[in-house]
Amino acid sequence: MIMNIRNIISGTVMSLAIASSSNVYSQTGEPYIHDPSTIMKCDGKYYTFGTGGGGLISEDGWSWLPGAVRPGGGAAPDAIKIGDRYLIAYSATGGGLGGGHAGKVLTMWNKTLDPSSPDFKFTEPIEVAHSLDDEDCDAIDAGLLLDPTTGRLWLSYGTYFGFIRLVELDPATGARVEGNEPVDIAIDCEATDLMYRDGWYYLLGTHGTCCDGPNSTYNIIVGRSRNVTGPYIDNIGRDMLQGGGKMLLSAGNRKTGPGHFGRYIEDDGVEKMSFHYEADFDRGGRSVLAVLPLLWENGWPVAGEPVKEGVYEIESQRHGYALELAVDFVRMPHKMFRFWEKVDEPVVPLKSQTLEDVIDTWPEGDLDVRLGDYMFRPHQRWSVQPAPEYGGYLDAPYYKIMIEGTNRALTATAEAEVTASAEFTGAPEQLWRIEQLTDGTYRVMPKSVPGHEGESLALVSVADSTPSLGKFDMNSDNSKWRFRDR
Repeated sequence: MIMNIRNIISGTVMSLAIASSSNVYSQTGEPYIHDPSTIMKCDGKYYTFGTGGGGLISEDGWSWLPGAVRPGGGAAPDAIKIGDRYLIAYSATGGGLGGGHAGKVLTMWNKTLDPSSPDFKFTEPIEVAHSLDDEDCDAIDAGLLLDPTTGRLWLSYGTYFGFIRLVELDPATGARVEGNEPVDIAIDCEATDLMYRDGWYYLLGTHGTCCDGPNSTYNIIVGRSRNVTGPYIDNIGRDMLQGGGKMLLSAGNRKTGPGHFGRYIEDDGVEKMSFHYEADFDRGGRSVLAVLPLLWENGWPVAGEPVKEGVYEIESQRHGYALELAVDFVRMPHKMFRFWEKVDEPVVPLKSQTLEDVIDTWPEGDLDVRLGDYMFRPHQRWSVQPAPEYGGYLDAPYYKIMIEGTNRALTATAEAEVTASAEFTGAPEQLWRIEQLTDGTYRVMPKSVPGHEGESLALVSVADSTPSLGKFDMNSDNSKWRFRDR
């Protein structure tokens, strides 16, 4: 038995090492794009457009392929859905492209983003902003915001060449509101985007240098204002018109030059940020699409991170109890010390309880799971491993969740409960999406539940000691989990 356990453990460690060597937290397929627009979902598929006229399509938000169509060429588009139509804004020249800064921003509509649909037809583009070679602004890098409080539509644009400017558009036509004059809202950045949350308007800008692969210094900064026209102030009181901006994201994980921010709201409490990296080292330095969780701390956006493979306590936010196998507690042998007696013996560290110490006490076959006090025991230590071979979702691959050193896998059942199956098979009910929520906790959802296909069920705590599956509720700690590395 011990030899078998050791073989299992050795195999698990090896598989983790292999997974670690690959870029499993990057979008798969062919996610090559520069200056991506905000991600749009249309008829179950995800779309983003980039400089040059084309873009990417994804069935699941994880694997991306070329195929999105946007006429007009140009640079740095953005996209937004208004009613049942999609508005695309893009730039024609400008930004120093072609040797000059004269440019214009145009908008056009489409009923669908699916090029194979009979309804796929873009309207003729409408010019909504322009710049001259000697003007203190560059008409490029469009960013769109439909104000949820007023219904007004806003467009930001500009580069390092001068000011970032804001103009108002007509949400019915996509044309510039007659008589509207541009407002200067920032300098020393480009590729701006706008978003609104809890009474604040946020201006996201891309700071640094672009278009030099691994040498690009792009990073994403942010300021906020109570008014859409500004002033946009950062976390230490600097005006973005004076070069201010709080850092949101810089280089990391062998990728450099994050820029061209877009916000995607998947669900209440589940938000994503899309952007590109100027250079993905593991893809030869090519520019790639990236997606990360979007968190909020003290009124500021924060870039989250997919769960990394490792061994975790999976802790319920409801009470702080840990997910565990429903097995008998095995006491650890130890010497009793009376606190009132002096002990002259040398201190000898206790060894942690190991899988070999307890596995013979576990029943065969599938086991129930429960919640209990965490004591870093083998029945409470879950190995969380990415499983990109089974696909993924917007920002990460599916995960398998198994008791460390074993093949015993967390599994959703037809009764909408959870169990620990004796073996991992790769079945949909054993694959989990682990999404970081806006408050930093996590939503844990099976890819599919037998007999409940099409339902969105999440891991929940229905009582202090009882895990189950149910409807996700961002306002309830029953739906939230933490992955603690301890």
